Amino acid sequence: MAAMISSRGRYALRVMTDLAAQDPERPVALKEIAARQALSQKYLEAIMTTLSKGGLVEGQHGKGGGYRLSRRPEEYSLGEILRLTEGSLAPVACLEDGAERCAHPCSSLPVWEELERLVADYLDSVSLADLL
Repeated sequence: MAAMISSRGRYALRVMTDLAAQDPERPVALKEIAARQALSQKYLEAIMTTLSKGGLVEGQHGKGGGYRLSRRPEEYSLGEILRLTEGSLAPVACLEDGAERCAHPCSSLPVWEELERLVADYLDSVSLADLL
């Protein structure tokens, strides 16, 4: 089975955890996060755009600018962050949003539906604060 969570989703969790560990009143420069997490600043820019548009972080431009969480760490679930950055957490293509169902009966479909439910329930039960 291929990796379910891409590097984009994993890096988003790392960035969000990094922000959660900082002073919530002070915006954190992206270059600081990139250095601490040993990640490409360019790649993080794209992730931060997604997180910002999704309302998970607030960006502040100019001198002393950067990013900070828009809520307290315990108010974020890992599922929320991963759905925003990954799109779907479906384990098989036929369970993706908008996917057409197979024309033939699929005896394994209930297994994949249950796996999707278990993964979603687990990720929704873990908060950003839990990672700290």
